[in-house]
Amino acid sequence: KLLRYTLDKHGLQQVRIVASDRLWEPISFVLLLDSELHGVVDVIGAHYPGTKTVPNALLTKKKLWSSEDYSTFNDEVGAGCWARILNQNYVNGNMTSTIAWNLVASYYEELPFGRCGLMTAQEPWSGHYKVEAPIWITAHTTQFTQPGWSYLQVDGHLEGGGSFVALTDGLGNLTIIIETMTHNHSQCIRPPLLHFSVTPQRATFYLKGSFYMVETLQVWHSRLGFESGNSSLFQQLHPVKVWKGSFSLDLNVDEVYTLTTLKTGQKCGCPEPPPPQPFPSNYKDDFNIRNPPFSEAPNFADQTGVFEYFVNASDPGDHVFTLRQVVVQRPITWASDADQTISLIGNFQWVNMTVTCDIYIEKQRDGGVFIAGRVDNGGIYVRRTKGVFFWVFADGTYRVTGDLAGEEILMKGLSGVRDNAWHTLTLNIQGTSASGLLNGYPLWENVTISEPSNGWAAIGTRSFEFAQFDNFHVEA
Repeated sequence: KLLRYTLDKHGLQQVRIVASDRLWEPISFVLLLDSELHGVVDVIGAHYPGTKTVPNALLTKKKLWSSEDYSTFNDEVGAGCWARILNQNYVNGNMTSTIAWNLVASYYEELPFGRCGLMTAQEPWSGHYKVEAPIWITAHTTQFTQPGWSYLQVDGHLEGGGSFVALTDGLGNLTIIIETMTHNHSQCIRPPLLHFSVTPQRATFYLKGSFYMVETLQVWHSRLGFESGNSSLFQQLHPVKVWKGSFSLDLNVDEVYTLTTLKTGQKCGCPEPPPPQPFPSNYKDDFNIRNPPFSEAPNFADQTGVFEYFVNASDPGDHVFTLRQVVVQRPITWASDADQTISLIGNFQWVNMTVTCDIYIEKQRDGGVFIAGRVDNGGIYVRRTKGVFFWVFADGTYRVTGDLAGEEILMKGLSGVRDNAWHTLTLNIQGTSASGLLNGYPLWENVTISEPSNGWAAIGTRSFEFAQFDNFHVEA
C-alpha cells in the first residue's frame, strides 16, 4: 500500500503492481480478505505454475500472470516446453502473460542454468550467437498478437491432446495458435509434468460472430523433429480457405500452427554469426578505459559482489584506471550467495594456468583479496565453490585454500602485504601442483592440488569491501 502511495506521489500512476511473484497463495486469499490491498495490486504473478491456478486467484478477478516460467535448456525439448506452456498457461490457468526466464543465455554455459535462455549468446569474445528453437516458437504468438489483444473464451483443449488459443485485437483480426506437444518432448525444468497423451488428429474449427465472414487465414508452421533430428521452424504454408465459417486441419504430434488474418509475419534472413571460438588462452585487461560504454569489464562474470571500472584519481602512477569491487554490505538475496565476492573469467575446461593481477586492499585490518584458478562453480551454488585460491590480507598474512569459503587451508604464512598499497599476485597451477608469487618473488610453492581438475580463473575479496584490481592476465 505504501508502494502504491509512493509511486502515485512521484507521478508514476501508470506503473502497476504485480504480487507476490511466488505461489498463488497466500496472496490470493489475502486479496480476498483485504480490500485495501485488493485495490492496489493489479496482477497476481506466480512462478512456474505448471499451467494451473487456484480457485481463490480466479475469485479475485485480477489478471493472472505466470511472472516467471520456462528456465529450461534451449534445445528442442525446451522449445516444446515453451510451446506447451505459452498456450496452456491460459487454457488451463487463465494466465494472460507468460514471462520467460531468461531471454538470452549470455553467461558461461557451465554455470547453473547454462543455456536456459530463449537464445544463446555466450561468447562475447568471438561474437558467436545462436537463435535457438524457442525463439521461433515465441514468434508463433508474438508476431501475430500484441499487448492489448484479448483471448477469446473458448475451451482450448483438443480432443486428441494438445491445445489452442484464439486472440483478437477487437478490430476484426483473429489469431489462433495450436500446439500438439507430447509429454516427453515438452518437459520444463519445473514443476514435474504428469503423464498425458497426444495423438495425430483432424481438428475442425468453427468461426462465429464477426469472424464468420473470414475467408482465408495465413498459416505458419513448426515441427519439432525429435525422431528425425530435423526440425522445421516457423515456415509459412499455403493459406487455409474458410468455408462457411469452418476449416479443418490434420495435426501431427509435436507441431505448432499459427492461423491468422494478419499478413505481416516474417522469418528474417539474418546474416550468419561469426563462428564459435574458445576463450583466448592468453588474455589481458588493464582496464584503461576513460569513458567505458558500461560499468563492467568484458568477459568477467560477477557471482557475488559487483566489479566495476573505476577511476582512481588519487593514484599518480600506473593505477588510475582499475576494476573495483563496490558492494560493501551484504545485499538482500533470494539465493544463498557467498560471504566473499567473486568474479569468474575464462574457460571452464582450463587445467593448467598462470593468473597474474595487481591488487589493492582498501579495507584496513581485516580486508583481503584473492586471485584463483580451477574455480568450479557459481550462481546459486557459489557458496560451495572449490578451486585454488591465493589470498592476501591487510594484516600481512596470506593463505592458499581449496575453496571460496576459505575452510580448506592448503598453506598459510606471512606475506608483508598491507592495505592501501599495490602488490602483484601470481598464481601458477600445473598438474597437481600450485605455487604463488608476490611482486614477482616466490612466496609459496609445491602445494598439492587434488581437485577440482579444471575450472575458470577468478578474482575477489574476503568480504563485502572495497578493493581494486589492475593488469589482469591469465595464460592457460
